Amino acid sequence: MHFTSLLAASLLAIGTSASPVASPLEAFKRAGPAAGQVITKCSTTGTLALAFDDGPYQYTQKLVDTLNAAGAKGTFFVTGTLYGCIYNQKTALQNAYNSGHQIASHTWTHPSNFGSLSTADLTSQMQKLETALVNIIGKKPTYMRPPYLATGSNVLSTMKTLGYRVITDDIDSGDWNNNTPQQSEALFTKAGAGGNGHIPLMHETYATTVNTLVPWLINWAKTNNLRIVTVAECLGDAGGAYASGTGSSQTTC
Repeated sequence: MHFTSLLAASLLAIGTSASPVASPLEAFKRAGPAAGQVITKCSTTGTLALAFDDGPYQYTQKLVDTLNAAGAKGTFFVTGTLYGCIYNQKTALQNAYNSGHQIASHTWTHPSNFGSLSTADLTSQMQKLETALVNIIGKKPTYMRPPYLATGSNVLSTMKTLGYRVITDDIDSGDWNNNTPQQSEALFTKAGAGGNGHIPLMHETYATTVNTLVPWLINWAKTNNLRIVTVAECLGDAGGAYASGTGSSQTTC
């Protein structure tokens, strides 16, 4: 078949298809990591993906400002109601999103039994937060970190169905377990800056993490020539951190 005939046939096929056909480049950009598989660390060398759980909270804006001042990007795994209603921190979340930080899911209520919930309950946890995030930032996330890093029972199969990339960690800062910033710093120093980048477990709900550990990590990354990027970026996922979703008129929890 001549090139012109092939081009005409291709255009005709696109024009008569039920939905738009993405370009090969666009499809590549959206591919990203597979949904429903546990990811513990970056796939890119020279990166550090600072990832914070349990917000939004009163320190969210301070954390955003600190990262912005350093030219660093963070990933915020947020909940709907764990530390107050997500809508109470609407402006801080919008500022984080507009600054290029990644907003991801940590479920609606952060249930302690997340790893044993039914498929229906897991779906509800994810979709309630999706709706709120569409209301707040206009998109729903495609990345999540399960409460307590629980990935058993129905979790992975449900996240695969919902299209979520499942993130855990390869360094636990221990801030949730009363580690001092200095104890957390020692964990990073021990892990080192070589190889593929780290995805640490940290929480934006602790003042010591926001005020002491994060500034230290910014300096540590600079000293070791690491770029502080979002989880999606450290996984080579260009443009795939979000998807279109359906919002609502809800403004409270």
